[in-house]
Amino acid sequence: MTDIRAHDEPHGNGLGTRLNWLRAAVLGANDGVVSTAGLVVGVAGATADRGTLLTAGLAGLLAGSMSMAAGEYVSVSTQRDSEMAALATEKQELKEAPEAELVELTGLLEGKGLSREVAREAAVQLTERDALRAHAVVELGIDPDELTNPWHAAGASFLAFTVGALLPLLAIVLPPASLRLLVTVLSVLAALALTGWWSARLGEAAAGPAVLRNMCGGALAMAVTYGAGHLLGAAGV
Repeated sequence: MTDIRAHDEPHGNGLGTRLNWLRAAVLGANDGVVSTAGLVVGVAGATADRGTLLTAGLAGLLAGSMSMAAGEYVSVSTQRDSEMAALATEKQELKEAPEAELVELTGLLEGKGLSREVAREAAVQLTERDALRAHAVVELGIDPDELTNPWHAAGASFLAFTVGALLPLLAIVLPPASLRLLVTVLSVLAALALTGWWSARLGEAAAGPAVLRNMCGGALAMAVTYGAGHLLGAAGV
């Protein structure tokens, strides 16, 4: 029987974890693009002052990236706590009722398509090697060596949002005043098309609808905030 720790190639839960990280990175960058674009375009509707646009954009970037990081840290910390609690419960059950746990593991393996005899033999061998790991992987769907790390999640979210937010920020402050809005809108729509395509690819879905939804959502956000900014600017607020 092959040791369940023998392969380094990501399968099952490991692959799913990596795909979730990639999706989170894409979505974080997408949020950075849309929220910052909406903010700076809204301010641009009220004023053409470069300093004001830069201040608003930087404030939005920092607030958004910190919010994303804090939210991800709290969320992943909760998930990790749940995983640790489940492992602790399983460890206690293995200590108090090893035979019942062996029967349970046999049933789980049998449910995956193994015959009763093969499932029993596999359960015995996996238990002898590492009972807790066997139950964690087969029963709980948790890899004890790859528990979620809240600091990694927070850092990744902060970085992804920041990278996404930099595009509309630079697009609104670097070009001449007459081209700022056009450059920003075109840059943002191109970025949203890319993130929409990439998220669809990760999910093995059709790229067209995802790209269209992303671009339409971003365009709507910019139109609404620009309109609000323009009205406030015209009213002298």
